[in-house]
Amino acid sequence: MGKRLLLLGGGHAHMATLASIKGLLSQGHEVTVVQPDDYHYYSGMGPGMLSKIYAPQEIRFATRLTVEKQGARFVRASATAILPQKKKVRLDNGQDLEYDVLSCNVGSAVPALTGQEKGLCFPVKPIVSLLKAQQAALRLLSRGPVRLGVIGGGPAALEVAGNLQRLVQDAGARKARVTLFAGRKFLADLKGPIRKRARRNFVRRGIGIVEPGYVDRLSPDKIELENGENYESDLTLLALGVNPSALFVDSGLRTGPDGGLLVNAYLQHPDYPEIFGGGDCIFFENQPLEKVGVYAVRQNPILCHNLQASLNRNGLKPFRPGGDYLLIYNLGDGTGIFSKGRLTFGGRPAFWLKDWIDRRFMKRFKAME
Repeated sequence: MGKRLLLLGGGHAHMATLASIKGLLSQGHEVTVVQPDDYHYYSGMGPGMLSKIYAPQEIRFATRLTVEKQGARFVRASATAILPQKKKVRLDNGQDLEYDVLSCNVGSAVPALTGQEKGLCFPVKPIVSLLKAQQAALRLLSRGPVRLGVIGGGPAALEVAGNLQRLVQDAGARKARVTLFAGRKFLADLKGPIRKRARRNFVRRGIGIVEPGYVDRLSPDKIELENGENYESDLTLLALGVNPSALFVDSGLRTGPDGGLLVNAYLQHPDYPEIFGGGDCIFFENQPLEKVGVYAVRQNPILCHNLQASLNRNGLKPFRPGGDYLLIYNLGDGTGIFSKGRLTFGGRPAFWLKDWIDRRFMKRFKAME
């Protein structure tokens, strides 16, 4: 007798499972996918969409089309609660969906700042928010001098600020100013050679860096630091790192210290073996994982196998995070910074390599549409 598989989110960790829907249906199982948007945007190319290097359709997967084309059910909604004892998920549209096996790939969110609701302020996640920020920035740039702020001192802030400057330049706005508010230290957690290359690039392009100094609050046209300094900003982007979805804490499920769904070596919740998860929303109990997309991609085939095995009562495979991973940062001006292990280099070759890798990833899974 077939079982009910419920997927929350169509992100990187669920790609292989989405590609396997037809096979699951042929085995007699039911598959339902819940996502708040018909599309899933690839985070690795998000900053490039902000600068118009990429069009929105180039960096998104048509989740709804992929699901319905294979004969499964797609529900456009967000989960508000998981009821594990009843094997139900409650949605923000009022529906309760039942499941036999549940997999969560609901991503993460940028922490909020006091006052951000009062002006033009856009968190960098969900990625579609960058498209809204782009459109709002272009409206401002068409009117005259503009002050644009990016809050955050990590890789996401680096890429967003660099690509925002590209947007400004291509719009021909000579009196616009992009300023990065880096907190304690610009790229504090990255290697020295990366920091030097990034800082040199920003100085050359006229991107301001404010450090040290944490942002305390936002007002409609200002960024206020804890030390009392104020900076004018007509539009602000938040790139403060990410926290897992609050869904699991709100549902009373056991989580890791960051609030992510606790999962074991099989990407399975220890208390409820029918619940699985991947990507930024989980806490891998074997070892904490950084919130980088490479782990979701690596979890992809293992999660697919284990979901099918759970439906069909077969053996599970453990997830092994692997060793060093490649990181390439898109600086928005046609250059990038490459880093893996002890090797770091920059320039156009770094961006070309990132662009080739990202486009290959998109092509592979867009074939499902």
